[in-house]
Amino acid sequence: MTDQFVVRAPGRVNIIGDHTDYTGGLVLPMAIDRWTVIEGSYHRGPIELTSSDEPDPLVLSLPVTDPASVEPRWGRYVAGIAAEIGAATRPIHGRISTDIPIGAGLSSSAALEIAAALALGFEGDVVALAELARRAEHRASGVPCGIMDQLCIAAGVADHALLIDCNALTVHPVPLPDGVSIVVQFIAHRTLMGSEYGDRVDECAAAERSIGPLRLATTNDLAGIADPTVRRRARHVINENQRVRDFSEALHRGDLVRAGALMVESHNSLRDDFATSTPVMDRAVEQMCATPGIYGARMTGGGFGGCIVAMTEPGAIARGWVVNAVDGASIEHSGSSEGIG
Repeated sequence: MTDQFVVRAPGRVNIIGDHTDYTGGLVLPMAIDRWTVIEGSYHRGPIELTSSDEPDPLVLSLPVTDPASVEPRWGRYVAGIAAEIGAATRPIHGRISTDIPIGAGLSSSAALEIAAALALGFEGDVVALAELARRAEHRASGVPCGIMDQLCIAAGVADHALLIDCNALTVHPVPLPDGVSIVVQFIAHRTLMGSEYGDRVDECAAAERSIGPLRLATTNDLAGIADPTVRRRARHVINENQRVRDFSEALHRGDLVRAGALMVESHNSLRDDFATSTPVMDRAVEQMCATPGIYGARMTGGGFGGCIVAMTEPGAIARGWVVNAVDGASIEHSGSSEGIG
């Protein structure tokens, strides 16, 4: 192996299935053709990285014991990865660049984590990579995220969405129909740090203390939850898991009208039962769905801002960008590239 490397990790958009992953439910995201890239070389000494988007460089001595205290703040995700890899971490000198919009809900942080893990010497399969990156994010940011983002970015398949069971950690590629575009529109900047995301995780945990795992529950079980707010959160998760199943089946049948309707149902549930949408996001979805050639649209990601995603006829809208499903993260050593399997 040479000292030079290039790592590429895609962003992701979640087509349907939000706030189900941290209860072991079902999601249907896809890795997209927006990338975080780390170019560099291995050396002796600390981890040294600059960013094309941030003014302050990261100089990180090993071993890392407290990723959450690292400055600059963007370096905490790299520090979390180094802390998780531990003694096997390979120090690097390099530069990070990305065309994944920061704060848009397209998993820029998870892409950085996955890219950093490959650059710093991670060895293992896509599930182990995703689990390590998820632990790193918890340590770096304190956000109790699920595993969807990291696993989608690690395991992406070109031209396919991924049906992921976040309990079994299985990934089933679902072909995207021909003649359909997946379009993303950025609406408002957001961050999960300091948001109510953690509250939603706690509310789902409270629901599970009352009725057991939400991934196994039905709407008949909701009567066992006394708190009305917690009951609404659980209702979203239970129904969203079923919507993911139904959406996947609709794609297999080529029933784009039904698939689009499920996207709208998902958004309405996030708005009404899970309270993670905002008025500006709601208006954007309504305007999108009123446009000819749109099968369906919804907010995507953790909520409280970010992007909406739509399934459309090609060329139906001019705003936003069409995203294509791509393969997952890879590392190239001076001309020889390798995926993660």
